[in-house]
Amino acid sequence: MPVKVASGSAQPADKVAHALYLRGMRIVVGLSGGVDSSVAAGLLLEQGHEVIGMYMRNWHDAEVTKDGACPWIDDAQDAMLVADHLGIPFQVVDLSAQYRERIVDYMFREYAAGRTPNPDVLCNREIKFDVFLDAARALGAEAVATGHYCQVDRESPAGAFRLRAGRDAAKDQSYFLCQVGQTALAHALFPIGHLRKPEVRDWARAHGLPTAEKKDSQGLCFVGKVHLPDFLRMQLASRPGHIVEIPRDHPKLAAHARTTGRDAASPITWAPDDGRVVGEHPGAHFFTVGQRKGIAVGGRPQPLFVIERDVETNTLFVGMGDDHPGLYRRALFVRENELHEVRPGITPSVGTSCLDFGVRYRYRATLEPAECTHLEEGMLVEFQRPQRGIASGQFAAWYADDEVIGSGPIAW
Repeated sequence: MPVKVASGSAQPADKVAHALYLRGMRIVVGLSGGVDSSVAAGLLLEQGHEVIGMYMRNWHDAEVTKDGACPWIDDAQDAMLVADHLGIPFQVVDLSAQYRERIVDYMFREYAAGRTPNPDVLCNREIKFDVFLDAARALGAEAVATGHYCQVDRESPAGAFRLRAGRDAAKDQSYFLCQVGQTALAHALFPIGHLRKPEVRDWARAHGLPTAEKKDSQGLCFVGKVHLPDFLRMQLASRPGHIVEIPRDHPKLAAHARTTGRDAASPITWAPDDGRVVGEHPGAHFFTVGQRKGIAVGGRPQPLFVIERDVETNTLFVGMGDDHPGLYRRALFVRENELHEVRPGITPSVGTSCLDFGVRYRYRATLEPAECTHLEEGMLVEFQRPQRGIASGQFAAWYADDEVIGSGPIAW
């Protein structure tokens, strides 16, 4: 039996100044089968909107998931149960062709080139707030909503949209939206962004949602838990090569520690003869900087960590201990043609710097104080303290307080 929700004001609980909340609308909610999107749909219904639930089917192949699981079947079933409980229309849209072309193929290209991609960031830009948004608007929807822990509002009644961190710092997902632009934000709603996770669970329980106790999903966006090397082997062949251990006192490390500016952003160029061969790996493209698992070398006083990989020579360079100096860098660089502004006009103009930005280059990492200098070639980010495990291909996002200002893939 559909849950009874109160109609009335469409104003959200935290009174966010998002113009789309000022009147009842037709909204498509991306029901993922989890509790977050379930509550997002319930809240919008409670606020007086016409809500349609839609599940995105973006993956079919269960062979690469752990234990052969096919999570989309269970998730779609849960999403349908939630829609039935809320009394809203529901449908499944198949976006698997676009997902493979825009996300999976991108992953293969990046790993083959020796970079570390973030498919979840690209999934939001290319799928949820592009292809999925188009599908929603084809149904006459004025907006799409998801269960992301982030917030969107206007700088002023006539100003641009601002993307802000979610109220729950432990669950904040604004980093995953760092490549979304103004057009998407104008049609995006994040109904649970002002809530903490326990409050979301409590709302779900109070309204009897079938997903109230469901555990949060983990793994690759829309694919599920995967063994990454097996997933990559769908297109990337194994290519055994040497594991070379770099000593902590190598002269290149001391020299790099003295560099500044763009030189500090560049990783050290290692050569196979800079250390000693300690083992073999199945392919340098299967690893990333900072990785510990999968380095099958035993008998060491401390664990080995990847400090760099060279896909041209197929060499994996490692260092002993999680405090090895080769794991740390004081700067990163994003190329000019890959810079993205979430809200135009805030990123420093060419030739100027901003000292007040906080920067993160992976999900759940703390915002690190940094000086962002806009050079003609791109954005140079210099941290106040060395950062561990910076890898090319990851997305760096810079914030002013809790607002996402811009982002871009790390070139080096």
